[in-house]
Amino acid sequence: MKSWIVFVNILLKDVKNYYLKPPNISWGIIFPISWTLMFLLRSETPMDIREILPGIIAMSVLFGTTSMLAVTITFEKKSKSFDRLLIAPISLNLLMIAKTTGAIVFGMLNAIVPVVLALFWASSLNGIDWFIVFLSVFLIALTSAFLGLLVAVSVSEVFEAQTLSNFFRFPMLFLCGLYFPITKIPAIIRPLSYIMPLTYGVDALKNAINKDGLINPTVNFLALIGFAVMLFAFSIKNVRRKWIL
Repeated sequence: MKSWIVFVNILLKDVKNYYLKPPNISWGIIFPISWTLMFLLRSETPMDIREILPGIIAMSVLFGTTSMLAVTITFEKKSKSFDRLLIAPISLNLLMIAKTTGAIVFGMLNAIVPVVLALFWASSLNGIDWFIVFLSVFLIALTSAFLGLLVAVSVSEVFEAQTLSNFFRFPMLFLCGLYFPITKIPAIIRPLSYIMPLTYGVDALKNAINKDGLINPTVNFLALIGFAVMLFAFSIKNVRRKWIL
């Protein structure tokens, strides 16, 4: 029971100190709006917002989650405040889950913004499997949070965390079916798409929203869970090797 008290207090502390700050709240609102408008305005012909909704949701979750987590953990490690958490009466695994839970929730809340925009823009959002959308968003947020965690525990400076995050994020934007279908990616680099977690998240959203995914939904979910487990395991290994003497 004591471990869960520590878990809740770590989560509440992060929410108060980081996620409820006005700049972060505005980031969570403005970023999805900017991406949505960019997609709609760049098109010379009328575009069905349902076509771009899976990509906008996935990007909002990816950037919101990884940006917050990579910065907060790196900052706390730099300021030595994270060292106090390492001696808390809680297992290392549960501690890292506590640190990532706020980012997961923040990323999922980011996904609401493009959905609200779509409700005003589209004539109808009927036929969407909202349970699958929610599950897909959760798994994207989970894998994105653990990716941000891996980045955070691999660097020592905040600017390094952002730089390393972009090294992973921007290739995913172009290779995961966000801008164009994976089938249109040159065959020589297409295999790279299938080693990136966002590919399966975007495809799951496409299945739920437009019924035009390329991958079996079960495969999408299993792949996302597998990526989440792998990223978390690598993160814990790095923490033990670099931060615990």
